Amino acid sequence: MKTSEESPEPIREPEEIVKPEETKSLEQLETWKPKTELGKKVKQGLIKDIDEILESGKKILEKEIVDALLPGLESDLLLIGQARGKFGGGKRRVFKQTQKKTKEGNKPHFATLAIVGNKNGYIGVGYGKAKETVPAREKAIRKAKLNTIKIRRGCGSWQCNCGQPHSVPFTVEGKCGSVKIKLMPAPKGKGLIVEKECQKILSFAGIKDVWSRTEGQTRKKLNLVGACMIALKKLQETKIRQSDISVLSIIDGKEPPKQNAQVVE
Repeated sequence: MKTSEESPEPIREPEEIVKPEETKSLEQLETWKPKTELGKKVKQGLIKDIDEILESGKKILEKEIVDALLPGLESDLLLIGQARGKFGGGKRRVFKQTQKKTKEGNKPHFATLAIVGNKNGYIGVGYGKAKETVPAREKAIRKAKLNTIKIRRGCGSWQCNCGQPHSVPFTVEGKCGSVKIKLMPAPKGKGLIVEKECQKILSFAGIKDVWSRTEGQTRKKLNLVGACMIALKKLQETKIRQSDISVLSIIDGKEPPKQNAQVVE
């Protein structure tokens, strides 16, 4: 007598996220009970600027610290996964799905890559993995807030020389795995001439115009995003002369508020 073989469990398709998760407001942070010394100082109002934390090199262990000091933070997910399709095709998705074969059946896991930024000099990227889509998304957004950094912006293009921080001040390179990316200053109005996922990162950081060149297996989105973040970190790590700051219109982090011109009678 023949026994029918058990059919494998179908792979669950993850749910797509239409809208990015909104950050908490300062009013919602009133119920926050900090556990670290840095969080207690932020809660008490002793630290009011995130630059004080980033420049001191202290590690942020609570995401509420970033929510309190950067109230206008936005979040989004990058397309690092791919749906099933014939011959490896299929639509790009925000969740990367893997599964493990066991005696009980298939055990799927979902991974996602989140970015946070205020479009004014601050950006963070986080990677989250879990058995379900929602915990993976929340873990990725939390890690992205803990990895928040500030970058330099300026006008390094000789074709523009407008004096506004709309691009990168100088050429930087980043490498992750086999992927290499070079970010070059572009004139105002040129736009972000770079891969789509890197466009999201640069726009969240407040960069509006840039030229780029990539090499290697750029279809591996995790390495491509990693190389882009390494290049942005080099903007802050590179030593520059004080005389070049005014020439290239370099600013660190957020752009200072514009002062209203005084009318002289």
